[in-house]
Amino acid sequence: MDFDVARYLLTEKENESGVHLTPFKESYKRELAASLLQDGAIASKKYRILSFTSKAPAPPEDIQSLYSENVAADTAPKSKSRRYIPQSAERTLDAPELVDDYYLNLLDWGVSNILSIALSNTVYLWDASRSATSELLTVADDVGPITSVKWAPDGRHIGVGLNNSVVQLWDSASNKQLRGLKGHHARVGALAWNGHILTTGSLDGLILNHDVRIRDSIVQTYRGHEQEVCGLKWSMSGQQLASGGNDNLLHVWDKSMSSSNAATQYLHRLDEHRAAVKALAWCPFQSNLLASGGGSADRCIKFWNTHTGACLNTVDTHSQVCALLWNKHERELLSSHGFSQNQLTLWKYPSMVKITELTGHTSRVLHLAESPDGYTVASAAGDETLRFWQVFGAPDVLKRTKSKEAAGPFNKYLTHIR
Repeated sequence: MDFDVARYLLTEKENESGVHLTPFKESYKRELAASLLQDGAIASKKYRILSFTSKAPAPPEDIQSLYSENVAADTAPKSKSRRYIPQSAERTLDAPELVDDYYLNLLDWGVSNILSIALSNTVYLWDASRSATSELLTVADDVGPITSVKWAPDGRHIGVGLNNSVVQLWDSASNKQLRGLKGHHARVGALAWNGHILTTGSLDGLILNHDVRIRDSIVQTYRGHEQEVCGLKWSMSGQQLASGGNDNLLHVWDKSMSSSNAATQYLHRLDEHRAAVKALAWCPFQSNLLASGGGSADRCIKFWNTHTGACLNTVDTHSQVCALLWNKHERELLSSHGFSQNQLTLWKYPSMVKITELTGHTSRVLHLAESPDGYTVASAAGDETLRFWQVFGAPDVLKRTKSKEAAGPFNKYLTHIR
């Protein structure tokens, strides 16, 4: 933009108003016009107060092409490298007499890095940091088999559900039973902790909240299921409880609605599954997102907004959904299945595109448990094996280790858990 030309045209318009100029000013005006208005097109268009000068010369081709290449390289999207997921188990343990029952929950991994598994009438502990196995307890035949196990948040105490309707609380450090919790009338196949509250679900359809600190432990009763309760999970905030049953129902209960005087009313009653709902998993990165899986007549994974009760998505997996686990490090969901492939499937969320499928079990994969660091997953199946998978990645300490032998306890060989 040439401001000298613009100023001249403005002053020239003012001089056209009939004001007489001296000979000196007339001469100065002609010389100024000759100097500024060399372009005849500009001189003929006096109404163009603002005019633009010619464009800058183009740069040399070699410099221009180099600049274009650099811009393209900087602005090109950088694809994230896909992590390597081993297709075979890192370690396999023999687990004889694992009860092949879809409705039980016989595997759990505590924050102390000790895995508990119930085999018939006995609970075994496997210390992952030392690869050491020990026996915690064995019950009599008229009491067993053991139907559920669940570590307390402290990683030391563990709840054990029994076939005779009693729940035992054990101290794993001293191998001593602390107390027995009663209130059910049939086997207790599902357990869930929420601080000092141990929630129990039974074949009698009842859900009980036990405050393990007090003598009369039952502080709340949830009534809503008509058949066996086979899935129980507290949300990470401890405000909502999800329960699944053999009546194909999924209930969401709100802690703030709990009452010690009467049966607590559920927040949501969700009846879209067409088979038993055992697999439940709360999302670690979205507090009101719950994933649920249905049995062999349903085969679907459903996602729920637990604030509104709305079903957000349904995915047909084409096989019985036995267990679900969220990846703590990525937006991924792991599911375990029954007939026909007995596989573990890793899904990308929310697209639910299959990332990989892990095979090796020869019977339905009934249970999943996640290591405290969130990288290793243990799976227990009706084929009486316990397998460990590095499906969610590897800790930094393992990534820096080149030797397979130094990679921790998950080496590829078969051993016995007892």
